[in-house]
Order: sequence, then C-alpha cells, then structure tokens
Amino acid sequence: MMSATPAPIQAEQLTIVPANEASWDDLAAVFGTADYPARCQCQRFKVLGWMWRDSTQEERTARLRAQTACGNPDAAATSGLVAYVDDEPAGWVAVEPRTAYPKLLSLRMPWSGRDEDKDDDGIWAVTCFAVRKGYRKRGLTYALAMAAVDFARRRGARALEGYAMRTEPGKEITWGELHVGALGVFEEAGLREVSYPSKRRVVMRIDF
Repeated sequence: MMSATPAPIQAEQLTIVPANEASWDDLAAVFGTADYPARCQCQRFKVLGWMWRDSTQEERTARLRAQTACGNPDAAATSGLVAYVDDEPAGWVAVEPRTAYPKLLSLRMPWSGRDEDKDDDGIWAVTCFAVRKGYRKRGLTYALAMAAVDFARRRGARALEGYAMRTEPGKEITWGELHVGALGVFEEAGLREVSYPSKRRVVMRIDF
C-alpha cells in the first residue's frame, strides 16, 4: 500500500525569521543528528580544503553557531534563515554575501564562462537548504528561497545568486546532492539562469 503524499505547507502555518532571532536548540533540531545536514553543519562552502578531513564535527558545529548568532536578535549579521511550521522548527536556508564563502570563491564551477568580481560583497548567495525530517517534500524550500530573496534585498544586496541542481526525470537524486536547491525552487523565487558550468549545475541570479 502506497503512503499518502504529504500535505503542502500552507502560508498561514509558516513563519521564517533570521537565524539570530531563533534559538540554537531550534536550529539544531532542523539539522538533526543524522543525515547530511547534521554532518556538514552548512560548512561545505565555508572551509577551504576538504572539510571532512580538515575539520571535526565539533568544530563545524561551533562555526555554525557563531555564524548564525542564534539567540542574539541584536546581532549585526547572521548566516541564514530558520523556518517554523506551526511554531515547530522545520527548515533552514543559508544566505549571505558571496564573499562569506571562501570555498565557493575558490571553485571553478560558479565562475565558468563568467567575468565576475569575486570580491564584490554586494552580491549575495544562497548555498544550502536543510529541511527537518517530517517536513520534506511539502514545498518548504520554495518558501525559504523566496524569503532569502526578500532578506538579501532588505539587507542591501545588489543581486542574489544560487547554484542549482538540475534534476533529470527518472534519475534518483539524494537529499545530500540537493542541499544546494533544485532549479525549479530558484525559478519560483524569481531567479533566472545565467550560466551552465556543468550538465547538472546551473547558476541562477536575480538583480535588485
């Protein structure tokens, strides 16, 4: 017997706040203790080198906690947004100036075929989505992407980029691979394709 399709999350159920306005316990609940988000702690593009070899789980967790400034609503900056569904912590999106991601700046992928000033901190980037188990496949990443666009615009960004995964019909994509966001998620948020550095990767962008 097939399981029922999870019901889409409705707008009235949803609240999305800057991470510094959320508690650390709430964000930790989103990332969980298993799965790719728990292991990575949103540090893939934050550390140079190979993060599993060059940092420990404890170090990655401490870095995320410092970057988000969770529990400090007066913090000058934070590194993402936290989504609540019916007041339960459910999702995360990383959104910051592009210069906050040293590994991203060192990769060839985002820059192929583009003449970009990598040090321009007026360009922001969405690099990671995490959705808590029990809330997946209910449309939450779409809402998080839209919130990231609004957040970057309000914080003075001139443009926002994402590095989407293009999915193929019939081809299985793991949750870990899709942490960067699917193409359709960015399209719904108003971003448009600007380059195709690989068969499955698309650079998306919106200029404000």
